[in-house]
Amino acid sequence: MKSHLKVHYFQHIAGEGYGSCHEFLKQYQAYISATEFFALPLDRPLEIEALPRVEDVDLLIIMGGTMSVNDEANFPWVKIEKRWLRRYLSHGKPAIGLCLGGQLIANALGAGVSRNPEQELGWATVHKVANLPQECFSLPEQFNILQWHSESFEIPKGAVHLAENQACRNQMYQLGKNVLGFQFHPESTPETLSLFLEDEEQLAQFSGKYVQDLSELKKTHKNKFVEGNQILNRAIEYVLAKTAPHSENKLLF
Repeated sequence: MKSHLKVHYFQHIAGEGYGSCHEFLKQYQAYISATEFFALPLDRPLEIEALPRVEDVDLLIIMGGTMSVNDEANFPWVKIEKRWLRRYLSHGKPAIGLCLGGQLIANALGAGVSRNPEQELGWATVHKVANLPQECFSLPEQFNILQWHSESFEIPKGAVHLAENQACRNQMYQLGKNVLGFQFHPESTPETLSLFLEDEEQLAQFSGKYVQDLSELKKTHKNKFVEGNQILNRAIEYVLAKTAPHSENKLLF
């Protein structure tokens, strides 16, 4: 990877950062910047011009959050973020959406986001969809990953459905060769899980058979995060490599 790859991430809740992929990108000397939506005043409208210029972003990573993509009334910046996403994606540039981030991409492109029949919180097994086209992003046949969501996305028009599980059918999608949307949290680290577990108000809103016992979740061994982190690292490499001919700042293999 050349140095000075310009990576920008959208952060929706305080303290989250962007988990494991921060270290992965820093080791390649990527330049990393962020938009912190959680820090924006809710009583002052966000202007789209306040967000980065599309041409100044080589890779966009959109993080999770506790709000809904449909809650534009309480979070007015959501509408502007989706508008900017449509502009960015229209240029065919690489993007990774994680949980809320995957929902934002899908919704910006016209796909619905709504309450999932079951809430998921904790470690769950996810399966790769059978008979995927060979050129799609490669996933293990099944993997154990951290989940933390009440809503889920529809697969955007023209996208390929990549992963599913019993609790939530739409776990991951691919749009073209430059966009990957995740419903789960491959970026999670022990530190980000600890942060999630501090939000007692959010935790109290989860219940059901796919919600893990919190005392067990708190005992998660650090090795549990490795597989998801590796999937995310490969996803970053994939979207950058597939769009490399259109960017001067790219991965070199």
